[in-house]
Amino acid sequence: MSLQYKGLSEINGPLVVLDDVENPSFEEIVELTMQDGSVRCGRIVQIEGKRAVIQVFEGTNKISLVNTTTRLMGHPMELAVSSEILGRTFNGAGKPIDGLGSVFAEKRLDINGLPLNPVSRVYPRNYINTGISSIDALMTLIRGQKLPIFSGSGLPHNQLAVQIVKQANISDTDAEFCVVFAAMGVKNDVADYFRRSFEEAGVTQRVAMFVNLANDPIIERILTPRCALTAAEYLAYEKNMHVLVIMSDMTSYCEAVREFSSSKGEIPGRKGYPGYLYSDLASLYERAGIIKGSKGSVTQIPILTMPNDDITHPVPDLTGYITEGQISLDRSLDQMGIYPPVGVLPSLSRLMKDGIGEGYTRKDHSAVSNQLFACYAKVADAKSLASVIGEDELSEIDKKYMLFGKLFEEHFLNQGFNVSRTIEETLDLGWLLLSVLPKSELDRVDDEVLNEHYDHEKAVKAFNLHEEKIIKELNRDEIYG
Repeated sequence: MSLQYKGLSEINGPLVVLDDVENPSFEEIVELTMQDGSVRCGRIVQIEGKRAVIQVFEGTNKISLVNTTTRLMGHPMELAVSSEILGRTFNGAGKPIDGLGSVFAEKRLDINGLPLNPVSRVYPRNYINTGISSIDALMTLIRGQKLPIFSGSGLPHNQLAVQIVKQANISDTDAEFCVVFAAMGVKNDVADYFRRSFEEAGVTQRVAMFVNLANDPIIERILTPRCALTAAEYLAYEKNMHVLVIMSDMTSYCEAVREFSSSKGEIPGRKGYPGYLYSDLASLYERAGIIKGSKGSVTQIPILTMPNDDITHPVPDLTGYITEGQISLDRSLDQMGIYPPVGVLPSLSRLMKDGIGEGYTRKDHSAVSNQLFACYAKVADAKSLASVIGEDELSEIDKKYMLFGKLFEEHFLNQGFNVSRTIEETLDLGWLLLSVLPKSELDRVDDEVLNEHYDHEKAVKAFNLHEEKIIKELNRDEIYG
């Protein structure tokens, strides 16, 4: 029987202070019973001798200093897990909110995760197909990777998240795939959009949702990604499933950490965030990966909005140090009506090279990806030059790059919300676009691969280029060779 303590010493925002506590433990769960018999949960977040500072999940409104009874539970916060969590919706603290009752728990796991021996980790290989050409071809998502999406206010990151959940799949026919979706600090209409979209797409049964609304306590927001990752680790390492964890929006999470840090009176760092924000984010992101002895994997796509589109803001800045690349959304592409507005040049996947190619995607994947990047970079140079001297004064080859850039944005990047492409369709489309350019310009590809896939006549026909003035004016024999 655990000890109970009558009364509190102090209340400060979401925190209460209890004195003369015997053997308190950091992260220990606490039950607070109100005068009216209602019960709230909290956890110990600071210990000074026999003085314990408790973070109350439901907030401290209407808590009495005199009549509150506090009981220490003797264990950290735990999440009830079983295979039943797929198809269910939980709040940020892991309690079911879909009206289907409690989960029949096979076991209860500490939401802070288990420390993993780095030597037991397996290097990420193979890929997850998102059905989105720009991601699959140019910044491929590898199983066990953490690949964030950097977005800005008003950009369609929620739409992109839903599309990834709808379309994501793996090539292994004998392996199970599922999604754990964590929404933090979202408005009611956004939460409803996520739920409704998953139902309409018929993917609800392979998705476990953890939803923390904007008007829910900030303490719950700090727990949300931990509960989601605990569920993912259980499904991956004990049920041998390949799990994709999508967390939106990490900026809301970091703001909750900042608010909580301020209420504890901690010294603020850059832009008011606590100095430990890096290690706090690392404790979440580093829970992605593959472990020896398990057939499953945990892959993360954290989504974060950059205030004022500032990539040097602490949240994207620190995230970039911990994760293996990023997918960056581009406001100018969004204003042109291109969806998804993935900015190709500032985006990359650092683990991509080891999870594509023969045996994974296709032998020519690396070649077509490198060449598309190189050619699109030259498009940016041609656009910069055209803004100074005018498009008519460009050289003929620069005009070809301008045409390539236009077709690349209209046909490759601009895919649409309901279009899912296989990796073969994506790579074939990439070659078709590259075939618009002269063969001599494709210098990132071996001659053997180039001869196999390059087909200028097919590209001219596919994109109806005979109507383009630029094609009529060029001597094709001279340029294309």
